[in-house]
Amino acid sequence: MISTWIDGTTRSGKTTRLVQECSTWLAAPRKTPVISPLNPPILVLAANDDSKRELSNQLTLAIAATAAQAIASHPHATTQSKYPVVIKSPLGFFQDEVLLFFPLLTQILTQGTSPVPPLFPIKLHPETEQELATRLWQGRLTPQVLQQAATGEYQLVRRILDLMMLAGLSGLPLENIPALLHQGLAGEEDPALYPLYGELLQDWYNWCLERGLLTYGIMTQLYWRYLLPHPDYQHNLLQRTGAIFADDVDDYPAIACDLLELLLDRGVKGIFTYNPYGKVRLGLNADPDYLLGLSSRCRVENLTGVALGETSDELAATLVDLVANPVFLPVLPPTIQSIQTLARSQMLRQTAATIIDLVQSGIEPKDIVVIAPGLDAIARYTLTEILTFQGIGVHGLNIQNPLNSQALIRGLLTLLALVYPGLGKLVTGQMVAEMLVVLSGRSTQPQDRESYDIDPVRAGLLVDHCFVPDSDMPKLLPIESFPRWDRLVAKAATAYSEIRQWLEDQRSQQQQRLAFSAIAVLDRAMQKFLFPRRHLSYEQLSSLRALMETAQHYWEVEQRIRQSQIQKSAPGETISRFIQMLELGTITANPYPVQYLTPQAANSITLANIFQYRQDRSFHQYHFWLDVGSSLWLSGGAATLYAAPIFLKGWRGEPWTVEHDYDADEARLQRIIYDLLGRVGKQLYLCHSDLAANGQEQTGPLLSVVNAADTLSLP
Repeated sequence: MISTWIDGTTRSGKTTRLVQECSTWLAAPRKTPVISPLNPPILVLAANDDSKRELSNQLTLAIAATAAQAIASHPHATTQSKYPVVIKSPLGFFQDEVLLFFPLLTQILTQGTSPVPPLFPIKLHPETEQELATRLWQGRLTPQVLQQAATGEYQLVRRILDLMMLAGLSGLPLENIPALLHQGLAGEEDPALYPLYGELLQDWYNWCLERGLLTYGIMTQLYWRYLLPHPDYQHNLLQRTGAIFADDVDDYPAIACDLLELLLDRGVKGIFTYNPYGKVRLGLNADPDYLLGLSSRCRVENLTGVALGETSDELAATLVDLVANPVFLPVLPPTIQSIQTLARSQMLRQTAATIIDLVQSGIEPKDIVVIAPGLDAIARYTLTEILTFQGIGVHGLNIQNPLNSQALIRGLLTLLALVYPGLGKLVTGQMVAEMLVVLSGRSTQPQDRESYDIDPVRAGLLVDHCFVPDSDMPKLLPIESFPRWDRLVAKAATAYSEIRQWLEDQRSQQQQRLAFSAIAVLDRAMQKFLFPRRHLSYEQLSSLRALMETAQHYWEVEQRIRQSQIQKSAPGETISRFIQMLELGTITANPYPVQYLTPQAANSITLANIFQYRQDRSFHQYHFWLDVGSSLWLSGGAATLYAAPIFLKGWRGEPWTVEHDYDADEARLQRIIYDLLGRVGKQLYLCHSDLAANGQEQTGPLLSVVNAADTLSLP
């Protein structure tokens, strides 16, 4: 059975071709009218969860249309699909397979040197993984080690855990990590750290398996090393896979290639799409060049995209040549214009003014996107304030705000710390004042503006006179402790007394309750102060949901850990660790998935950084590229993990040097140009200021492109 490899640039129709092939396969007449081993499910893979949802929607529509056409042509034929469709991301697939076959893995590991107790596995969230690993390694991450690594404890723990993920997704045994680091990073840092990294990871691996705890790094290790080679699993996998349709394989990890090769070897038909200028997750666990080897086993189709009135490849090639040879200034088409100012503040205002002119001329806001190599808070705030003042909606693409960035969440955590003894060090007067304000809010209707019974000034006065700090049990005194409490308005006095009385009731109840009831306290606080008296926005509800889900997961993991501890920790210790974990900002509160409830909310301008926009695989008619002269366009930044290049299958074993970094940055910049240009429909605006926000002159790699473009006439 011949498989197909669809190679194409950005927006060349690769996914559409894959959907067509998949719907045709599913809607074809079958001899077997019921689901049976003769009609096994088909597996559809997408690069990430966002792509998975979009692909699922496209498949649903295409399958329905194809089936309707087939029924119209052959009314008496059995045309409805008898193939169940399973749509997953590669990481989601590995996770589900490990959880599904965990009894088999337990049997395999028990026969080896690492016996695993028969416990139902619990998948750790990244923030819980970080916190538990820090506790386990605390005695070994000494100040000397941190000095050798030239980083902080939080960053070092994350770096070591990422090494396990990189090794698992590249098919590298855990015990080989120290030797690989010593070979590939020679001279970058103290080589004495690498054996320590290996020991810490092995301890973490064994500690988690003994308690039935799984992380992404551990699950990927288990999958490629023990599950995928097992004959029983392979037999079951083939029974469950009638065909494989994989979209955007240039963003897949190496072990996904091993899985796909196994299926092809056993006669399973495959359809794969690949973008040579994609590779968005290169440096973040993806190994696109290794996946490219699958093309030799397939029939290859080549597709090209069109953007800005000509083939995007030709225009991108011109810009790439211009970056490499800035002396040569070609004539760029009028679809590319520049906005140039001296100061960055001027550039942001001119960019906003240009967007306003476009919208007033009839352009829909949803057709406009603003992209930056690093969309800082100043740019985000400035553009949002100016545009929203003109009635133009703005939304950020996958903004990763910490959960505790919302005052509502901070207020609930302060309330929690006041209920339990021993948490007084986590509470300050400023935090109590904020809690009094946010818990006194009222807005019963969506159109009502939220008001507060206790304003910030009165909250400060109440804290000054009624809050008693204490390391063990801080408390709020009766309002009469404030000599001039009569100067407070009645609603403020009533709201304060209500909050104080609720705290006293909870404290008295805690003396008779079982331990680890913080989740119930949070729920009662929400029922008392939030839901009956105020209308919460979608973002606020999402944050509260994230808080409760995080708390439930944290206490579930703590209960599993307590089963193996001889000395049990007090409830206050667990709550203290939970609050401190949230204060680190690891957990994000962005609503996921984002669903626009009204057409007005959906019709808004998009703000995104380069990585987010490319990973989202969006398309807009009008692009504004901010800070085009910045050197950040050449830097991978957070889109590259520590030591990621030496975990690629194509790494030849030589030490990774500064020259390698420079070559990788140059190649990534070329891919960015090709990819982003393919996502522009009508007009590209290059927004540049001579001086950056810190006052330094901007001389980045794209400055020559700015100089070659026609300058937009500004009002």
